[in-house]
Amino acid sequence: MLQPYLLIIAILLIGCQAEEAPVQEEKPTVEKVSEPVEEEIKPPFEITLDYVMGKFDPAKDTAFTKVDPKYCDRAGLYLRKDTYRAFRQMHTAAQKDGINLVIRSATRNFNYQKQIWEGKWTGARKVGGQDLSKTIADPKTRALKILELSSMPSTSRHHWGTDIDLNAFTNEYFESGKGLKIYNWLQANAAEYGFCQPYSPKGEGGRPHGYNEEKWHWSYLPVAVPLTNFARKHMRDSLIEGFAGAVVAPEIGVVEKYILGINPECQ
Repeated sequence: MLQPYLLIIAILLIGCQAEEAPVQEEKPTVEKVSEPVEEEIKPPFEITLDYVMGKFDPAKDTAFTKVDPKYCDRAGLYLRKDTYRAFRQMHTAAQKDGINLVIRSATRNFNYQKQIWEGKWTGARKVGGQDLSKTIADPKTRALKILELSSMPSTSRHHWGTDIDLNAFTNEYFESGKGLKIYNWLQANAAEYGFCQPYSPKGEGGRPHGYNEEKWHWSYLPVAVPLTNFARKHMRDSLIEGFAGAVVAPEIGVVEKYILGINPECQ
């Protein structure tokens, strides 16, 4: 039989063991889950008449960037950043197939295009070896001659930063040898990167109006299509002004026949 004092100690020990320690409540583990963000679909930028008509400076526009000289034949060319990104992707793919794409011309704003146009209008720049100021007196006829390959200021797709001229400025270059390989590659692959040839052949089954065929001219459609649609709704021949020969724009129907006179596949 346990002694009384031993019995008391045993009872106390049993009581300590029976008492449960307080349970600390565990904080639930919160797993951080990245919710998929729904990308809001917006126009790529605010479209204005001044933008469509090239009345801005791409060097000061945050939507534009300077083209790396390794992609072009001279420094100082600009493109929209989205167009430039798509071109670089296309350039990389082309190089893997042994094709080297070289940008010969990119963004040309109103003032730049005015220099080209008025140079041809005044005879300072020859057209087919001719001084048009001497060989074509009628303003409308002279304008139509220039329009075979050059845009009136306010009407050029090169204003938009979406259009590029590649490798050469003659169709003949792209009809044989290395030029033909480049053109065949573009026809087969450019659409995958968003590019289209806006000035396809004219005539039966083609475009009834507009500039002559330009195998070198390619347009980045994800941005150019909204701009074309804006021009269709808002551009008027009466808005074309500020340079020599502008007065004949309504007689010619420049908006309908030239701005909108493009390859149906590029609309």
